[in-house]
Formats: sequence, C-alpha cells, structure tokens
Amino acid sequence: MRAKQPGFFQAIIPLVILMITAGFSIFVWNVGMFVPLIAGILAAAILGYLLGYKWTELEKFLMQGVYRALTPIFILFLIGTIVGTWILSGVIPTLIYYGLALIHPSMFVPAVALTTGILALSLGSSFTSIATLGLAFMAIGQSMGFPPALVAGAVISGAYLGDKISPLSDTTNVAPAMVDTDLFSHVRHMMWDTIPAFIISLILYWIVGMQFSFDSANIQNVQDVMKALDASFNIQPLLLVLPLFTIVVMIKRLSAVPSLMLISVLGAVAAAIFQSSTVTEIVTAITNGYTGKTGVKTVDALLRRGGITSMLNTIGLIIVATALGGILEGTGAFKAMTDIFIGKVRRTGSLILSTLASTFIVGFASGSQFLAVILSARSFTQTYKDRGLATKNLSRCVEAAGTVGINLVPWGVPAVFAAGILGVSPYQFIPYIFFAFLVPIINAIYGYTGFSIAKQTYSNSESPSSNIEVSDTEAENLRS
Repeated sequence: MRAKQPGFFQAIIPLVILMITAGFSIFVWNVGMFVPLIAGILAAAILGYLLGYKWTELEKFLMQGVYRALTPIFILFLIGTIVGTWILSGVIPTLIYYGLALIHPSMFVPAVALTTGILALSLGSSFTSIATLGLAFMAIGQSMGFPPALVAGAVISGAYLGDKISPLSDTTNVAPAMVDTDLFSHVRHMMWDTIPAFIISLILYWIVGMQFSFDSANIQNVQDVMKALDASFNIQPLLLVLPLFTIVVMIKRLSAVPSLMLISVLGAVAAAIFQSSTVTEIVTAITNGYTGKTGVKTVDALLRRGGITSMLNTIGLIIVATALGGILEGTGAFKAMTDIFIGKVRRTGSLILSTLASTFIVGFASGSQFLAVILSARSFTQTYKDRGLATKNLSRCVEAAGTVGINLVPWGVPAVFAAGILGVSPYQFIPYIFFAFLVPIINAIYGYTGFSIAKQTYSNSESPSSNIEVSDTEAENLRS
C-alpha cells in the first residue's frame, strides 16, 4: 500500500515537539539540543510509520539526510586542526597582537564586522573566517572591555556577508543552481539587500560600541595581553603570510578539502619553524587543540581552542539535525509545510514573505543551511515563474533566510559552530547579529513595495514580445 502524504497539521507535529522539548532542554534542564532533535526524529518517524512508510524506508530517509552532511563534517574536522595549528604556530596570537596595536577602541566593533566581512568575501567561507580572524577579534575585544556577545555578533555578521555574496561560497553557488538562474545575476541581485543591511549593521555596531568606555584599566589590560603574547609566542609579520596564502588558495577556487588540509599542514610547519614546537606538541594541537598558557586568563580561555575533538559536539548536532531534515523531506512533511504558504500567495509581497517564512521553518526544523536553501528553492521555483517573476528574486530570498537568517536558530549548525569556536552561547550573541535580522526584513519590504523585484523576461518562443518585462497582472492574463 502506498504511503499517504501528510497534511499541514500532521507535518508540523515533529516541529512542535522539537520546539517544546528545546524550551525545556535549554531553559530548564540546561542540556543542549541533542534530546530535542532526537525527540523530533522520533516524532517524525512515528508520523511516517502512521502514514504507511516502512521502517526500512524511514531509515533510508535518515541516511540520505546525513549523507548530505558528510563533506561539511570532514571540513569541520579540518577546521579544528587549522585552529589548533594556527594558535600553536603563533598566527592567531600575531593577529591579536597587531590588532590590539592598530585598532582604535572607538571603531573596534564596526571594524570587526568590516574586516571579517572582507576576509569572508575573499575566502567564501564563514566557518574559516570565524575560526581564524573571528577568534582573534574575540581576544582583542575582551582585552578592550567589550562584551563577548557583542563582538561575536559582529564577527558573525561579517562572516555571513561573505558567505552570502562571495562567488566562492557554497550556498551562493547552490541557490541560483536550484532556481535556474546564473551565479553572477544572483550575486548582483543580492547587492540590493546586502549592502543596505551591512551599512545599517555597521552603524548599529558603532552606536552600541560607543556605549563602552575605554578607561585606564582597559589600557592596562591591553598592555598586559600584548606583553603575555609577546612572551609566549614569537610574534612577527612573517606569520601573516599564512592567512594571505589562505586567501589566495580560496580565490583560486581549489577544492575545499585538499586546500584546508594544505593550510593545516602549513600551520604545523609554521609551528615547528617559528615556535620551535615539537612533533608531540603539534600532534596534540591537531587532536585536542592548543593547551599552553600565556598568564592572562581571558587570553588563555580563548586560545584553548581547536583540535579535532573540539568539533565533535558540533558534528554530532549536524548528524542529528540533518537526519531529522532527511526524514521530514522523505515523508513529504516539508512539502506539506511549504504548500500551505504557496496556496495563500496572492501578491508579490505575500509570495516573498511566504518564501522567507518557509525557509525559516526548514531552518528551524533541520538547522541546516543547505536544506533550508535547497528545499525552499525547489518548492517555490515554479510559482515564481508562473507569476512572471525572475527566479533570482527567489534565490535572493532563500539566501536571506537560509544562508544568513539561519544564524538566528540557536540549534542551527552555524550558531552551534560559532558558539563552539567563540566560546559564547547562541542565546547571548544572536541579539547582536544585526545583519541576520536586517537582510530578511529588507527582502520583505522589497516584496511589498516592489522595489528591486525583477520581472521575468520571455523569449520569442515564450511570449508575444521579446525581452518585455511582465507585470503580475499581465502574467496572470498570459496564463489564462
């Protein structure tokens, strides 16, 4: 007997159970997100069984979900090794040292977002930017007396500027591919929401950052940190060659896994050359992260990072979250959720809002950027075409909510990763990720005002007139 498709209210049951369990798990039990995600999987499996799916089919859905995450999981292992070797080699301590010497406190917070954004644009990787320059900024910010959550929010805003519009970013390539548009049209169209959102974010970071005074105690703290770093590491400009080399490798668009492996190996070589690290120290840093002491508590707490083992919690959450996403997609629950939004679309504004909402739902359900982008893009492509709208509007929307907005999901892969690297709880830094709030809001405004909403153009074989922009009303008449 063929399995039935779930209705909307059936489809959201696993999400409701996930949300309720998450509330207790985080605010009452204080045990993280593993139990809520497993509860969501259990609920989704029971739903699938009641709909007529066999356990072998449900198991296959779970495995398909996890399969999609295998490459990102291996990349996370490599990032763990890079963080460990870059700290041991003195690369990150050198970035911290020069950052303390050059960045003025009055402009520190916006400088964090801007500099991290430039690096992320060059690398096309939010994770690498957060794990390297972002970690350095955390040490600098705490030394200057800024709240860790504020600095983390600025780091993440900058990192996802690059993840959103860099042609080297995975999601920036996936989104247009899913909606039948080309990469560079997609990137250009995203400038309409990205540039205003980032400029407003920088202004907000400047305003908030100015609330924190930089007194003599902060100055002494900065000097203490610089002295401790200088005493513990061989600080020198040559160590900045490795970050520059990393940028070149990413710009050349070499494969991510071998590139990251090479960067990790070079970090280990730099540790041996510049810090006289032994093989045992290098292998320990690769496995368990940096374990040395500088004598300054805040810096020691931040530098005790990296290593393969530091990634295990994040990887575990990714496996469970993508397994949940796989079973929800396989049983048709995701489709049932998005269909209800598509069915209520009447105008362009409601279509844009429905796209954003459904992408957020997938993000909250799975915690995965790729699932949020791919599933929403698949679900809405034909609707945009039917309404005479260029599909680059859709790719922009799914990036707004799926690539950037997913940082607002506390158990999402990006937030969990950032928390593990930066040492700040998602519930603390999420209010300060201004960019993640602004990008979806700006897209919703554009949808209802019509500003920057591109119309579909038709070839001679598709429309009476070539290259004529078609309004919503005209599109309806054409279909009739």
